[in-house]
Amino acid sequence: MGTLKTGVAATVSLFAIWAPANAEHQQVSDAEYTVQALSAAPEAVAKGAAIVRVEHDGTLRTLREGNNGFTCMIMATDKMCNDQNSMEFIDAVMHHTPPPNKVGISFMLAGDDGASNTDPYATGKTADNHWVVTGPHIMVFGPPSRELGYSEAADPDPTRPYMMWANTPYEHAMVPIGPPGATIAGSKTGMTTGTGK
Repeated sequence: MGTLKTGVAATVSLFAIWAPANAEHQQVSDAEYTVQALSAAPEAVAKGAAIVRVEHDGTLRTLREGNNGFTCMIMATDKMCNDQNSMEFIDAVMHHTPPPNKVGISFMLAGDDGASNTDPYATGKTADNHWVVTGPHIMVFGPPSRELGYSEAADPDPTRPYMMWANTPYEHAMVPIGPPGATIAGSKTGMTTGTGK
């Protein structure tokens, strides 16, 4: 548990940036938040993952301790379950520091609401920032992800594996496992594909 807590604590400050965007989730009960956060992970990961909630001031409140090194949360509107190395990678992005030289895995089985594929710091879609919406997917961080041979196109096909933020220090692999608009139910109903979030 010490390692997991260290990884979460190192990431606390970055969530202050997302606190305003998380305002809608402040009206959701902890029980419902837990269900939503866990929907990002396969059942085998979700059952042992920690659950943290972003508060108004950007601090993290632990709803459940974990025992498998994964932390599930909702960042802005995106549900994700990250291992410790992924948490450190995200922290590096937000603080403009070199990413860790480690392999990280992040599950987003509920898909995402979109991101710029060329600008790690874009906060919304513009006419020229190559916005891409990806359905249920897994993210792979770290140097090995760059050896996978995935597309580095600015406007990728989000139904096929591609590299996000290619040719930047924060390049990482996006591995879709379902089309945009679908969800892969993890902790609630097993690995079955549905539509909507």
